[in-house]
Amino acid sequence: MLAEARPRRSTLLVLAALAVALFAALFWAHPALAQAAAPAPLPAPGGPGALDRAMSTISGDGRPLSLSLQILVLMSLLTVLPSLVLMMTSFTRIIIVLSILRQALGLQQTPPNQVLVGLALFLSLFVMRPVIAEINTAAYTPYGAGQISIEEAIKRSGTALHGFMVKQTRQTDLKLFADLAQSPPFAKPADIPFSILLPSFVTSELKTAFQIGFLIFLPFLIIDLVVASTLMALGMMMLSPSIVSMPFKLLLFVMVDGWALTMGSLAGSFVT
Repeated sequence: MLAEARPRRSTLLVLAALAVALFAALFWAHPALAQAAAPAPLPAPGGPGALDRAMSTISGDGRPLSLSLQILVLMSLLTVLPSLVLMMTSFTRIIIVLSILRQALGLQQTPPNQVLVGLALFLSLFVMRPVIAEINTAAYTPYGAGQISIEEAIKRSGTALHGFMVKQTRQTDLKLFADLAQSPPFAKPADIPFSILLPSFVTSELKTAFQIGFLIFLPFLIIDLVVASTLMALGMMMLSPSIVSMPFKLLLFVMVDGWALTMGSLAGSFVT
């Protein structure tokens, strides 16, 4: 049993080291300068010396972290990394548009939040499938075969995400945060650091999501105005317009196959 537990703990700690190094690379590493150093290759995951070398990357002085500190780092990353990964993908735009759609239909809890989050996650996986395939081919598979080091795998994964985020980010948002950071002009998109690209990407996603949400909300708003005016003309002021307009909005949404149109429009709104 002890022999089986050791490889499992070794694999868990290697994953923790990979997560910490990725977190550090996103905020402090510069894509253009990441190619300056060529780290020595590491053995395959779980192999002899893999854990010590991975943890030496975190400690910075060549000494591995203690087991208690490794567990503390892993537990801390579990609360930070999910939000960080979601903000670097298409999830933000999709979940905002779906929430606005539910509000436009006048449905407070239908579909429920769990369903909306599930739809956003699976649609995000669909949109991000080229990036996921690139990370799997260029980083995960070679690292699992012991052909590249963990630092090289992180760099290649970051490059794939970096390319996706640059395509979705507006130039005005990039210029805004570059000016705030007092950064010199970038010769090419690959030179943009994550510290500037990440807030620019999130700002662009929010703007795009609200633009799409406005276009979705507009026809349902017209139905609400027509119903409210009709009830007012009939003298039925005590009857809530939302109760009368909701069936008409649902009928319109179903007749035009609204879910297919919404999902297809969201998937097609991302630049590939």
